[in-house]
Formats: sequence, C-alpha cells, structure tokens
Amino acid sequence: VTRAKLSPLTLCSFVSRRLNQLSGHNPLWRSLCSRYWLLTEQYYLDWGRYLRHYAVLKTSWETLKTFLSQRCPRMIASLKDGAKEEELDSIETQIGFKLPEDYRCSYRLHNGQKLVVPGLMGSMALSNHYRSEDLLDVETAAGGFQQRKGMRQCLPLTFCFHTGLSQYLALEATEGRNLSDIFYHCPDQLAQDPSAIDMFITGTSFSDWFTTYVNNVVTGEYPIIRDQIFRYVREQQCVATTGDLSVTVSTAFLPELSSVHPPHFFFTYRIRIEMSSSASPDAACQLDSRYWKITKGNGEEEEVRGPGVVGEYPVMMPGKVHEYASCTTFSTTSEHMEGHYTFHRLANKEEVFNVLIPRFHMVCPPFRKSVVRSVSLSLDQSLDQ
Repeated sequence: VTRAKLSPLTLCSFVSRRLNQLSGHNPLWRSLCSRYWLLTEQYYLDWGRYLRHYAVLKTSWETLKTFLSQRCPRMIASLKDGAKEEELDSIETQIGFKLPEDYRCSYRLHNGQKLVVPGLMGSMALSNHYRSEDLLDVETAAGGFQQRKGMRQCLPLTFCFHTGLSQYLALEATEGRNLSDIFYHCPDQLAQDPSAIDMFITGTSFSDWFTTYVNNVVTGEYPIIRDQIFRYVREQQCVATTGDLSVTVSTAFLPELSSVHPPHFFFTYRIRIEMSSSASPDAACQLDSRYWKITKGNGEEEEVRGPGVVGEYPVMMPGKVHEYASCTTFSTTSEHMEGHYTFHRLANKEEVFNVLIPRFHMVCPPFRKSVVRSVSLSLDQSLDQ
C-alpha cells in the first residue's frame, strides 16, 4: 500500500506505540463520536458515511420538531420516518443520478412529509392567493425528476397543491446551474422557446437551504400565524413608534407571481399596528388615510395617498393590535417604502395626527438568467455584426 492511499489516522498510528494504541482505543472514539457527531456505537456502521452532515442535520431536525410540537402539531404528525439506505440507492438507480450526501442524510432522518396543508416549508396568503409548500418524500420527488430541456437533472424538493410551485435541487452542473443549487424555476414570459427558464436561487446546498430555514423558524424570523409558518422577513430596526402607537413591517417575495424577463418582482408586506396597553383611554383613535413614498432601485420616486388600509379604518384602543397584508410589484430588483398613517382621536375628531411607518426594504433573491436566452442573444448580436 502506498503512503498516498493511507488515511491520516493510519499514518498517525505509525508514529509511535502510544499513538498506535490511541488510534485503536474504542472507548475514546466512542466518546468522540457521541460528542461531535451525535453517534453512538450502535449507529456508527449505519451512519458513518454521513459524518460530515449528520450532527448538523440531526440537530436541525430535533430543534425544529421541539419548536413546532406545541405550535404546529399537525405539521409534526405529517413527518415520515426516515428512508433506508437501499431505498435511496434504488432511487438513484431509477433516476440515473447520485443524490447529494447531505440530502441522503436528511432523508435517512425523515423521508419528507405526507402531502398535507399546511406544509412544513412555509406558507404565504393574500386575499386571492395562497401558497403552502410540502417537503416531498423521496419517492414522490423521483416521480417528478426533470429531464426536459431547461430543467435537466433537477429533483423537486417541495410542492404546493394550490399553485403547483416547487423548489428544485440541481443534481448536475448544467444549463447555467451549479451542482446542488436549490431554486424556483421561472419561465421566460417573452421567449418562444419553453426551455428558456430563469431561476430564483434559494440555496447552494441542501444543508445550507434546510438549516437556514430551520433557524429562521425557531428564532421567530418567520412568524407562526394560525398554525402555519409564514415566510415573512423583518429587518431588526423596522419599527417606528409615535406616541402610544408602534408600527412594524415584515416583507416576503413571491416567486410564483414574479418573472426575471420581463422584470416583474412581486412582494407582499405585513404591517402590525399596536397601541400600548399603558396608553390612556383618551388616546383611542381611528385610522383615516395612508401616505407612501416609494423609491425604486433606479432612484425613481413615487408618492401614493389613499383612504384607510385595504378598505378598513381600524379603531385603536389601549392594548389593541391591528394587522393587515398588502402587496406591490416593481420592475427593479430592490426598492424601499416608507410613509405615515393619519389618525384622529375618538374623543376629539378635530385632533388629527400622523403615525410614522418605518422604512422597509424589498430585495429580490439572487437569480440566474436562462442559458437559452443568453445563447440566442449572442447569436443575434453576431448576426447583426
């Protein structure tokens, strides 16, 4: 056996008799496996191939389940038991591609979930639009494995009954995607070729995608509303207080209603108006109108004024909270909004005052343009020359 083929541990065992004894000392390795990899001796042979990923993914799954067990029990009840090694091997044979090791490791822990609503991977709701994504089990995912031009070698990770939306995992670096990219596909609305598909990137590996999502859930970044996880994001300083009233804003990007070409980026924002419980009863007031100053990524500004909020004129009293959601679209990838509400006191309608709305930003996630369109543009430019 050549030196190059020996593992670092084996090489270390040749240095001295003491190191040789330590390298083969089972109690020592047993404690290290338990400490760093969360593996006990009885599981090592079964899980040894996943040492790079097991501890992180196991911790994420346990943290998520503990957090949701009391808040979203139906969601936890929908989780499936882990798949077996031979089942994952069979899926690889079926689709003709290797599954990433971190994906396999996670699916050994839990093989996705039953197709239920609400889904584990987050929801979004507007007055006439609803989305909730399930984490697909590996058998269902394999049935949706894509081999068509524009989506070659892409495995669906999630699925929404209401919109048909899925997030996909790239099993090969092709068509402008990197290996293990996770993305929402976005057909080019102007292209005649159906294989012209743009991509909104949501992760660069399964571990990155899943652990980031879990962290957002358990830290409260994604709020739980009516037993569902809503993928709103709130900037830490995005709160404004005027007297006894505070206004907080969180935002979300909706890929299923957006496109890269032509540029059309759809956002929803959720606003929470709260009156302090320590406010005087005389502070009771009613919202009359709203004012927005909207600044696009290219510097263009627009002002909007209107009565009420989404057709309502909420009355605020000590301790009361009023929440509502609205939406907006932009042709630039980033923009921000700020403004104020105008209220009057219930005890004195002549007392009119403004309540600040904090500036909040809406930023499109990273995206990649279709390779098909890029090639077509290059050919057209060559012909013009």
